[in-house]
Amino acid sequence: MDYFLTEEQKMIQELAEQIAREKIRPVRAELDQQDEFPREILGVLAQSDLFGLYIPESYGGMGGGILENCLAVEQLATACIGVATSFAASGLGAYPILLHGNDDQKQRYLPDIASGKRLAAFGLTESGAGSDVSGIKTTAVRDGDHYVLNGTKQWITSGGEAEIYSVLTITDRAKGPRGASFFIVEKGDPGFTFGKKEKKLGIRASATRELIFQDCRIPRERLIGREGLGFIIAMKTFDKSRPGIGALGVGLAQGAMDIAVEYARKREQFGKPIISFQAIQHKLADMAIKVEAARALIYAAARYMDTDPPDASKIAAICKVFPTDVAMQVATEAVQVLGGYGYMQDYPVEKMMRDAKILQIYEGTNEIQRNIIGQELNKEYSRIKETFF
Repeated sequence: MDYFLTEEQKMIQELAEQIAREKIRPVRAELDQQDEFPREILGVLAQSDLFGLYIPESYGGMGGGILENCLAVEQLATACIGVATSFAASGLGAYPILLHGNDDQKQRYLPDIASGKRLAAFGLTESGAGSDVSGIKTTAVRDGDHYVLNGTKQWITSGGEAEIYSVLTITDRAKGPRGASFFIVEKGDPGFTFGKKEKKLGIRASATRELIFQDCRIPRERLIGREGLGFIIAMKTFDKSRPGIGALGVGLAQGAMDIAVEYARKREQFGKPIISFQAIQHKLADMAIKVEAARALIYAAARYMDTDPPDASKIAAICKVFPTDVAMQVATEAVQVLGGYGYMQDYPVEKMMRDAKILQIYEGTNEIQRNIIGQELNKEYSRIKETFF
């Protein structure tokens, strides 16, 4: 389907699809088995200018938006969401600077992020604070012209690999959520180190580590926005980034369905291809329905989100939930279609099923997203005076 894309948007799609086909698919199994960060592939993406899709031209980007970024992420995810997550994570780390940074911060960091010269990462989650952002313990204490950071962030995507980190801290615990603040921390800052690389069920090409701050001194110019804006910056960032997680789900589901259909057309049982059996046709049909529905949602919602709508949080949550649930369902059914072969590492659907699970967990669990949607619906309908029954 065309989805009313511009010629430039189609070119982005085609370029990302080519990289997925030529650079990612041949090595995805090796990257997965060896827990290898895809530095070389990210270099190719940088040379192709894909890191700057959503960054304004004035800061070295291409001046696109959420939709353009989703188009690229989706195509990369058809091959491997470990690689695609490593790519997308830089955008997550960049958004706090892009949305609330001052011009000096934007001029200093965004051109390098847009060119892929330096990767960005986002530091929010801690051992006791993920869904409950108010549980953050990492502190930033003002000391003259500096802030001193202490604490540990957990499960940070691209931790240890990225050079620029947007980190949420507590600057005034007495103010609760209004006492949180974001800072830019650079790899190599004194007192900033990393924990071990985590061993994960899936997305093994993506690096996940702790961020450890021990009397980490950074200039006060690294404060994003002003003190107390941290929670708002985090939520605004997620509004921008969650459609991209949905795009990862669409891409993975499409990749799994492609393999399932190809296999069903070639695999013979009882003297004919299994795609001729109604049970298999129904599985494949349900996959196609869900993939197209998820894709239509992401494309339409991404266009809408680029207008900065008032209901951004609800739409972003919907973008996170539906396509990622679809990815898990389609990947699982793809394994079923391939039967015993689907359970073996010789076929990519085994990896895709493992990879898909994280989509329902990271960047806000799907349970939390449903909470957000429900809360926003309550607010919306409280303003409607009409009676529906």
